[in-house]
Amino acid sequence: MKMLRAAIIGTGFMGRVHVENLRRLGNVEIAAVAGSSEERAKQFGNSLGVSRATANYQELLEDSTIDAVHVLTPNVMHYVMCRAALTAGKHVLCEKPFTMTVQEARELVELAGQTSLANCIQHNLRYYPVVQQMRCMIEAGDLGEILIVQGTYSQDWLLFDTDWNWRVEAGENGALRAMGDIGSHWMDAIQHVTGLRITELCADLTTFLETRRKPKGSVETFTGKNLQAKDYDNVQVDTEDFGSVLLRLGDRARGAFTVSQMSAGRKNMFSVEIYGTKAGLSWNQERPDELWIGQRDQPNRILLKNPALMYPGAAAFAGLPGGHSEGYDDTHKQVFKRFYARVADAAAPVEYPTFQDGLLGMKLLEKVAESSKNRAWVEVS
Repeated sequence: MKMLRAAIIGTGFMGRVHVENLRRLGNVEIAAVAGSSEERAKQFGNSLGVSRATANYQELLEDSTIDAVHVLTPNVMHYVMCRAALTAGKHVLCEKPFTMTVQEARELVELAGQTSLANCIQHNLRYYPVVQQMRCMIEAGDLGEILIVQGTYSQDWLLFDTDWNWRVEAGENGALRAMGDIGSHWMDAIQHVTGLRITELCADLTTFLETRRKPKGSVETFTGKNLQAKDYDNVQVDTEDFGSVLLRLGDRARGAFTVSQMSAGRKNMFSVEIYGTKAGLSWNQERPDELWIGQRDQPNRILLKNPALMYPGAAAFAGLPGGHSEGYDDTHKQVFKRFYARVADAAAPVEYPTFQDGLLGMKLLEKVAESSKNRAWVEVS
C-alpha cells in the first residue's frame, strides 16, 4: 500500500480531529501542519507528534511530496487556500461551510473541474452507519413516498455572553453562524438521506445576544469558559444564535428544522425525523447507534447498529461489529477512507461530498439569508 502524505492547515479543534482520524487509515502520513503563527503551529505539532510545523502554508503547497491538503481554518480563508492548493496540484479536503459566498464556491468548483484532483467537503455527519441505513431503507422503498421531514441541530456552547468563538464574527465566519455552521450539516444530511432536493424555503433568524464579551486572547472552539472579567472586551454581534426554516423538498414533501447554539443542555443534538406513506424513521446523533422505526399498523422498533443486520450499503460504513459503538470520530474516518482511495486511484468511485455539494450548500445558505431578510418564501434554483 502506497503511503500518502497530507498537510493540515489549521490548528484548532478540527485540526486535532483530522490528524487523529487520518492516522487511523494506516496509509496516510501527517507530513506537516500550518497554523496562524509559528508558535501555535509548533505547539500543535508537538502535541500530536508532527515534527514539521509552520506559519506559512504556501511552503507546504510547494512541497512536491505532499499529496493532499486539509483546509481547516476560519471560513474567510477557505477560498484563497483551496484555490492555492488546487493550483499547486494538491488534492483538497475543506471543512464546511465551503466559502464566504456562492461566487467563491462556484469558482472553486470550476477550477476543480479543470483538474483531475480529488476535492471534498467534510460533511462527515452523513456517514454514521445508522444514517446510511436510513438512506438505504428509503432507496429500497421501505418508507414509501416521503411526505414529511423535521428535526433540529441544537447546541448550548454559545449560551452565555462570555462564550466566544471566531464564528461569532461575520468577517471571519460569513453572514450566517448557527445556520452556516450546523444548519449546513442538517440540510446536507436530509437531502443525502432522502434523495430529495430542497426546492423552496422560508427562514427566520434571530440574535438573542446582541453583545458578547470577546476574550483578549485566542480560544479554541468549545473552550475558554473560565476567563475573568479583565480578560474580555465587549463587542457587538452580527451573526445569528438561532434559526428556523420551513422546507419544501422534491415535488411533494414538506418539512421544518431549527438550529441553535443557545439551547441549554444540548451539547450536540443533531436529529432528523422522516415520515413516508409506509413508515417513519427517527435518529439522534447523541445516541448514534439507535434508529427508531415507526409503523402505523404494527409495533414500532429500535434497530441497534449491527452491520450483520443492516443493508450492505450501510454496513460498508461500519468499522466495528454490533454492540461496539461508533460515533463522531468514526464518521470522519469514513470520509477520509473514501477520499484517500480517490487520491490514490483516480479511477476510484467518488463516495464522499465534493465541492459541488459545497456549492449547493452555499446556495441554500444564501437563500436562508434572503428569506429571513425579506420575511418570505424563496425558491432554490
